[in-house]
Amino acid sequence: MIRHLVLFKLNEGVRRDDPRAVAGAEAFRELGGVIPELEFWECAWNIADRPIAYDFAINSAVADADALRRYLEHPAHQAAAAMWREFATWVIADYEF
Repeated sequence: MIRHLVLFKLNEGVRRDDPRAVAGAEAFRELGGVIPELEFWECAWNIADRPIAYDFAINSAVADADALRRYLEHPAHQAAAAMWREFATWVIADYEF
């Protein structure tokens, strides 16, 4: 199994209630029921208010590297990620467990 973690940081001046951020969060929430390669899916806004905290997180799992590639290339994932490019940056970690 591969764990796929993503942490998003909203760009300067963008708030969680920005319509783009609201739509982007909803687009990611929907992916769990849309992309068959996802064996585990959760995402949510961060509740920590520490200065180093990121704003939104995805925690997911897929069976193997091929499933991860199919997830990343899936049109629904591509569309959701494109939305976030307009108002955030992110970091990822993929590891086997």
